[in-house]
Amino acid sequence: MKRLATFLASAVLMIPAVMQAKPARTVSTQEAVRHELAMMSRYTVFDDISFRLDGDTVILTGEVHQPIVKSDAKDAVRHVEGVRKVINNIEVLPLSPNDDRIRMAVYRAIYGEPTLRARYGMQAFPPIHIIVKNGHVRLEGFVANQMDRNVAGIRANGVFGAFSVENDLKVG
Repeated sequence: MKRLATFLASAVLMIPAVMQAKPARTVSTQEAVRHELAMMSRYTVFDDISFRLDGDTVILTGEVHQPIVKSDAKDAVRHVEGVRKVINNIEVLPLSPNDDRIRMAVYRAIYGEPTLRARYGMQAFPPIHIIVKNGHVRLEGFVANQMDRNVAGIRANGVFGAFSVENDLKVG
């Protein structure tokens, strides 16, 4: 019993030393900006936001389907440590009931397909983004293989009312 007590006491005394031995991981400005953009509550699969760092300036680009998402992106990024200036070049897509209908139809066509739904639709933030501008559809994001890219493009092409579909999905 005495040995057990001695062992436990020495183990408890070693905890602070072990905790201090691990170096704290520093988060780069790029990782912090990416995280802040991904955590925006209004950022959906119908938006596509990218950014570029130029020193301590963040340049936001892309397209969003609601005007509030553009301002949310700027607000989210400007509080990141190391960011002094934010240039917001995000385009707000035209507010159109027809585009909204096409967005939902393309979403159902892509994420309603069992293979794509299982692989991508069940993620917290699905990687296939659907951008609709004046009836023209563009698919953005990443998929695992060429077959998934082709299936998503074919499914989007089958949506009634879409004038064209541009498949810009990247593989890998």
